[in-house]
Amino acid sequence: MNKHQRTKLIENQNRAFTVGSIEFINNEWVFYNDETEESSLLSQFLFQEIEVQRYKRWKKGVLYENGKLQLSDEVIFLKENDMIKVRKHLIFSLERLLEELNDDAFYQFITSLNSMKFSIYDCLYCYNHLAFTNDAKQKIGVNFMVFDNEESICNVQHHFCYYEKQNDRFEFTLNTGRRIVIEKISR
Repeated sequence: MNKHQRTKLIENQNRAFTVGSIEFINNEWVFYNDETEESSLLSQFLFQEIEVQRYKRWKKGVLYENGKLQLSDEVIFLKENDMIKVRKHLIFSLERLLEELNDDAFYQFITSLNSMKFSIYDCLYCYNHLAFTNDAKQKIGVNFMVFDNEESICNVQHHFCYYEKQNDRFEFTLNTGRRIVIEKISR
C-alpha cells in the first residue's frame, strides 16, 4: 500500500466533512454547520481546500478572501445559501499513530473500524504511546482510542510490540458488549 492508497482510504471515510450553508452578514461570510447548528466565520477556512455545491455537484477549490474559490481550472465566487463542506481534521495523536502503522496493520485497523460503522473522524480521544518510544530499540506498549458515531461508542486498545517482528493487536469493544480482536504479525 503506497502513500496515495493510504490517503485515499482516509479521504473516503464517512463523516470526513463538516457540511453547512453560508450567508453574507455585515460584510463577512458566515458558515452554519448543519450538524451542530453552530455558526462561525468562513474566514477561519481561508487558504484551505473546501467544496461548494453547484448544479448538484461538489466542486473542490481553495478558499480565498471575499468568497473567492480557486478551482483547478477556474475561479468562482460564493453566493448566499451555497452549501459547502470542509474537511475535518484528525486528532493529531491519531494522525501520528496512523502514520507509524505498517501497511497491513493500517488497513486492518481502518477496515475493521469501518465494518462496525465507525470512521476515524469519529475519534474523540487518542493516546498514542508509540510516539513516546521513538528512540527505543524495542517498542512495546498500548495505545487507547475512543470513537463515537452518535449511535454507539467504540473503545480500541492497540497493543504493539516492535522488535524482531512487528506485532499489532487491536481490540475493539462497543458499548453493546460486542468485541472484535485482530492481530497482525509482520517481519
